[in-house]
Amino acid sequence: VQLQASGGGLVQAGGSLRLSCAASGRTFSDYAVGWFRQAPGKERDFVAAISRSGRITDYADSVKGRFTISRDNAKNTVYLQMNSLKPEDTAVYYCASRSIGTSRSLNAYNYWGQGTLVTVSS
Repeated sequence: VQLQASGGGLVQAGGSLRLSCAASGRTFSDYAVGWFRQAPGKERDFVAAISRSGRITDYADSVKGRFTISRDNAKNTVYLQMNSLKPEDTAVYYCASRSIGTSRSLNAYNYWGQGTLVTVSS
């Protein structure tokens, strides 16, 4: 499956952005999807994940209550709604997919998108 992340940009602290991860090539509903982020000079970290049906979601503690992951299988797209953004949310955000359930481990994901940059100014 091919993934295309989009929706990044520059936003002030306290603002919102919605990232999209569009998929093509396979039956999208067969894949769980995760969002990860990588800040300059840091490792790539788990942000959120959603199951194939969308009924199960998981969030990193740092974003719980501020970010919401959702999916529209009819549109082959997963979204990451990011509210109350903080400067420490600045990173390149990547979406990834795997054919089983959700996981917080980036090594568990087989397919990756190219990343979209989110910059939060203070």
